[in-house]
Amino acid sequence: MSAITTHVLDISRGRPAAGVPVLLERYTDGDWQTLGDGATDADGRLRHLLPEDYDFGVGTYRLTFGTEAYFVSQGVEGFYPAVVVTFYVADAGQHYHVPLLLSPFGYSTYRGS
Repeated sequence: MSAITTHVLDISRGRPAAGVPVLLERYTDGDWQTLGDGATDADGRLRHLLPEDYDFGVGTYRLTFGTEAYFVSQGVEGFYPAVVVTFYVADAGQHYHVPLLLSPFGYSTYRGS
């Protein structure tokens, strides 16, 4: 099944980052269109971002992670209030998993499986 999923790992704590707000958008006709949003679960995952009836297609997408809300909830002062990851879907028949490795003063992302 074609989809976009994510998970967030707090590498400063060595555990999943629960409760991170995530927004999914697609670049269409010169503007960003909101497709879905949610928050990571206790395992740091967000498995359902696209609406069930969405016609997943080739194009440019972005995930915006509300890291400030997460850090505030942990009583930690973070440097990045949001992390924006823009990526290109070349084959709409594939699954796109975009994890975020997060700490208060840095982050990394990659295409997962």
